[in-house]
Amino acid sequence: MPAPRVKSVFVGASLAIAATVIAVSGVTATSADAVESTIEGSAPSAITSMWAWGNPIDPATDARGLGQPEFEPDALVAFAQAHGLHSVYLSVPWAANQGAFATWLPEAVNALHAAGISVSALGGDSGWATQPSLAAQWVSDALATASFDAVQFDVEPWAGVPDPDLGAIVTQYTAMLDAAAQVANGVPIGADLPWWLAAKTVGTGTAFDAILSHLDSVAIVAFSDHAAGSDGIVALAQPAVTAASASGTPFTIGVETDTPAVAGGAQYTFGDDGADVLEMETALVRSSFSSTTGYHGVTVEHLIAWRKLLGD
Repeated sequence: MPAPRVKSVFVGASLAIAATVIAVSGVTATSADAVESTIEGSAPSAITSMWAWGNPIDPATDARGLGQPEFEPDALVAFAQAHGLHSVYLSVPWAANQGAFATWLPEAVNALHAAGISVSALGGDSGWATQPSLAAQWVSDALATASFDAVQFDVEPWAGVPDPDLGAIVTQYTAMLDAAAQVANGVPIGADLPWWLAAKTVGTGTAFDAILSHLDSVAIVAFSDHAAGSDGIVALAQPAVTAASASGTPFTIGVETDTPAVAGGAQYTFGDDGADVLEMETALVRSSFSSTTGYHGVTVEHLIAWRKLLGD
């Protein structure tokens, strides 16, 4: 059975209560410092980056538009600076170099750069795994549109498949990454990979290892609403973290803030827990991994949901 845990809804509580929660949850005692600093507000957030799915384009002028003002360049910069972000994964549609996107994307990227924030072109379709030329075309168009620092793939050919053939999928996925790298001209290639790929054997290693060798960075997706315990973020991510660190691949840990309905259950998201719990639990994640080579913080899924959680 999983170790018992107590959800950390105790921001502003005494350190005695916090220490009790740590003891019950199973997080190591060294995590007390992270909890104390977060409670007292003396430490920056463990969250260093975010997935930003959306755009401000008027759908009346472009069918790809979503009309979200949160994605206007000034609004993006203000939010990223307010939350101390180092990096933003900014969603890029197909044919980014056409229509209103050809104006908005460079403006947004340049504004974030001016604030000292790196920007990755974020995108993906599960079909790209079997049609790598499409991934390559998307990358080519994205990099021709704006001065992105990196490319971040969110391609999930295993999604919704009860028993995916990971041997075949890994072969296809890595071919897609290689095709993208050929047109990226040295721009780093990253991807979002679920934690469980590190538990699946492919060839002489794991599915995670096989894909990792084709990446320059990775966001390890470990969706849970708590850090500790056998079903917590730290335990879920640990094998992938170990592999990424051993290979010298920079990594972040991905967490969810969307609604339980979107996330597939309340246990996978902070969407029903509140911003304080998000900060407290990610501080525990940082405490567990901050000394691990390659660790670059926590990435939040995603801008709109996170803003709702914050009450913005």
